[in-house]
Amino acid sequence: MPQQKSWDTNTQKDKVAVTVIMNPLRDTPGNADGVPGANFARRRIADRHEAQSGLDHVPFSDGEGVQLGRDAGLNPGPGDRHLGTAVVVEEFADIAALAGPGFAGFRFVAHSVDNTPINARENNMADTPSIGELLDLAGETVLVTGASSNIGQAIAARLASAGAAILAHYNSNEAAVQALLGRIGGGQALQADLADEQSVDTMLSAVQPTLLVHNAAQQTVQSLKTMQLADWRSMMAANLDSAFQLTQRLASRWAAVGHCGVIVNISSIEGTDPALGHAHYATSKAGLAMLTRAAAQEFGAAGIRVNCVSPGLIDRDGLPEEWPDGVNRWRTRAPLARLGTPNDVADAVLFLVSPASRWISGANLVVDGGMSAQGKW
Repeated sequence: MPQQKSWDTNTQKDKVAVTVIMNPLRDTPGNADGVPGANFARRRIADRHEAQSGLDHVPFSDGEGVQLGRDAGLNPGPGDRHLGTAVVVEEFADIAALAGPGFAGFRFVAHSVDNTPINARENNMADTPSIGELLDLAGETVLVTGASSNIGQAIAARLASAGAAILAHYNSNEAAVQALLGRIGGGQALQADLADEQSVDTMLSAVQPTLLVHNAAQQTVQSLKTMQLADWRSMMAANLDSAFQLTQRLASRWAAVGHCGVIVNISSIEGTDPALGHAHYATSKAGLAMLTRAAAQEFGAAGIRVNCVSPGLIDRDGLPEEWPDGVNRWRTRAPLARLGTPNDVADAVLFLVSPASRWISGANLVVDGGMSAQGKW
């Protein structure tokens, strides 16, 4: 039996307490009977502590634990609903071991037991997920925009297979989204014109996504010589204004409640290497990559990650017949000698929204079969 340890701030003040902060929008696996997730985490850490140290953890009441956290300068959100009680460990280095696998989305913050301020030694996602948990999205709800497109459907299906609930957005092709939801076994269809501010707000007011994959986009072929200002503005509204509105609203919502959400924007290799007739499209995708970096910088302090994926030429029905010259040139020059598939993009997105990429933010993951590695001279 573990040795019972009594509570005494004089003898314990050199020890380290750990406050568990839980993402309030995410249900914890194994958290049965409606027990608050932070309390579940506290019990798990207490059990590990006893097993490793041979000592019982000091039993704090919920009120004591919350007060310890507040006295240490921790006030993570309205009502402190996601501030768990603290447990004593022998050394700060034990935190990662005490957390163990299964705690992606939690923060473990060290502070002194007697409420004396110490250097803020904070470890976001202190655990290392097990291999089986790296791509696990159980408990997540992901909003996939442009889910009626071939890439959007592949992303939604892949994330659903990883355990996420799907919110499938469309603008006009409801039939494609309903067919998608039938194939993946459920989800919710959402209609919105993402270039329209009121339409975006109406859509978001009805749902609580914990992840965002912004895939919706417009792509037309038009020369700068013949392009009208209205054409330019339409492209920017569809591809860039939409990303700004979704990022601003969801990241601000998440930050207000302490949710460490993830955003992945679908950009394009044309953001750095434009094609003829795609000046407006390429410019919008370059802007999207920069918005991704700026959002990662601004919202990173709230634990929110923002990345983008830049696909190369992705195959679809009819493409080889519509553009045989381009398809042949791609296959000849790309080091991997093939076009990409929607699933190639979907797997990159899965990586970026999952715990496997927990320390990646502000990145642009190029998925182009090595084409960008080719010299241009």
